[in-house]
Parts: sequence; C-alpha cells; structure tokens
Amino acid sequence: MSEDTAPPQVDEASPIDYLAVQGGSEFRELRRKLRRFVFPLAAAFLAWFLLYVLLGAYAHDFMAIPLLGMNIGLWFGLLQFVSTFAITTAYVMYTNRKIDPLAESIRADLEAQAASHNGGEA
Repeated sequence: MSEDTAPPQVDEASPIDYLAVQGGSEFRELRRKLRRFVFPLAAAFLAWFLLYVLLGAYAHDFMAIPLLGMNIGLWFGLLQFVSTFAITTAYVMYTNRKIDPLAESIRADLEAQAASHNGGEA
C-alpha cells in the first residue's frame, strides 16, 4: 500500500472522541436543521430546472411566445439564474441564523475539551 492510499492514522492521545461528538444531540440537531433546509430546496430547484429543460425540449411553441421583448424560453432561462442567486442568498441567511450558532457551540465545546485535556494549553 502506498502512502497516498494508506488509511489515516488515529491519534490515540487525542482528547476528543469525535465519534461521540457525531452521535451527540447537538451534532444530530445540526445535521437535522441542515437537511431540513437543503434537501427540499434542492428538490424544488431540480424540479424547476427539469421543467425548464422539458419545456425547452417538448413545448417549442410555448417557449417561442413573445413576452416583453423576448420569448418565454429566454425568460425561463434568465429566471434560472435569478433562482440560483435567490437560493444562495436564502442558504447563506439560513446558515448564518440557524446553523452557524450551533456549529460554533459544538466547536467551543470541543476546544474546551482539548484545552482541559492539555492542562489549559491552547
């Protein structure tokens, strides 16, 4: 086995039990909140994108209807960009409000555990 494919070494002296942290209630709550936001939004965006692709492939007459100086197909295409930026903005706002405080709490707990194990050294 080469060095690149060798399994990672476990630091036996590590003060933090990462498996216990992963199984802890705070970490489970963090994952739950993230999944409850990301999965529905990703599914909605994929459905919206699939609608655009299917309309473009099978509804040529509909997509060719003029609307405000462009055809509906071009408006749908531009709305793909708008929806991408809206989703990104919503994600950033959600993570700043719900995810980051919980992640910071978990990080602070881990740093406190490490500091207490090292005799207060950080």
